[in-house]
Amino acid sequence: MNDKTTIFLTRHGQTEWNILKKFQGHNDSALTELGIKQAKWLGEALRDDRIDVIYSSSSLRTIRTAELLAEGRDIPIEACEELREINLGDWEGLNQEEAKNSDPLQFSNFWNDPNSFKVQHSETFQEVSKRAVNKLQQIITENSGKSILLVTHTVVVKLIMAYFEKRELKDLWNPPYIHPTCLCKIEISQDRHSIILHGDITHYKEEAVES
Repeated sequence: MNDKTTIFLTRHGQTEWNILKKFQGHNDSALTELGIKQAKWLGEALRDDRIDVIYSSSSLRTIRTAELLAEGRDIPIEACEELREINLGDWEGLNQEEAKNSDPLQFSNFWNDPNSFKVQHSETFQEVSKRAVNKLQQIITENSGKSILLVTHTVVVKLIMAYFEKRELKDLWNPPYIHPTCLCKIEISQDRHSIILHGDITHYKEEAVES
């Protein structure tokens, strides 16, 4: 029996709101033409890798990305509320400049002191970490020895990788940058894990731009 569990962790492809630098959170926008290509590039890169199960955030942008990654594989996609992006409450739909103008302190906290971030009707980073990591642990337990693909969002990717790295929340936004469909890979054997890839974009076929 294979006792090694492999996790492939990625973010959705570029969306229309990414281009506009809008906070999406639990809101949604469609993948751009580039976002679709980014998902296809990663799908090609993973073509020879075994994938047994696919879990996606229940947001449409992640579901669509997961569908593109799953092309050619007969694997159902399990949608999970727990893997959704941080709920940004009153900031959802605002662009970076609008959010900064509405609450300079919390805008600074979001990027520089995540421990202290909270706006009206939003989640905290701690709440997102709890729900996402709890779901991650459940998925690992239920799929021991399998190869698992998780499709989620920037903050959730950051928080899951922080869990594996034992990275403090204050350092959450330190590199690597989480580009659309960048790849993280973690191998777990018994109680040990190894981070093989973190924010990898070697599958990109065009120059990366922040989004």
